[in-house]
Amino acid sequence: MFLKLLLAFTIIPLVELAMLIQLSKATSLLVTVGIVIFTGIVGSMLARWQGALAWQRFRQALAEGRMPAPEVQDGLLIFFAAGMLLTPGLLTDAMGFLLLIPQTRLLARHFLAARIGSRFQIQTFGFGENAQPTQSDPNTIDAAAASVRSDKRTDS
Repeated sequence: MFLKLLLAFTIIPLVELAMLIQLSKATSLLVTVGIVIFTGIVGSMLARWQGALAWQRFRQALAEGRMPAPEVQDGLLIFFAAGMLLTPGLLTDAMGFLLLIPQTRLLARHFLAARIGSRFQIQTFGFGENAQPTQSDPNTIDAAAASVRSDKRTDS
């Protein structure tokens, strides 16, 4: 895992730098800087818009008593996309813009669920007053807790 991260943090910036240099040679430095600034402005506006929509869907899911798992995943992917758009470069900007498109985010969610979903065991218990466990497990103990207040003071 460390080697993968090390390669990602060294190779991706080098590829981005090489692409920006090639773009600058093909056009001009001014055009290259303009593209970087333009993608930063447009990307921040799109990320803010998509983030607000994801937040609205999150609140709606909570109001309906649903577990907001897809909304949370969308929010994390939008946050990741915004981070990619903050990184100057053509490749990271393209990936960031792709993650801001709802249909592409859906594909990314399915890909990530297939890739890392098998590593976790998920058991949901629902929302609301009448929530019941979705699986019966003999190791699960059904219990209730109550807060007890004692008015007796012991001064020592």
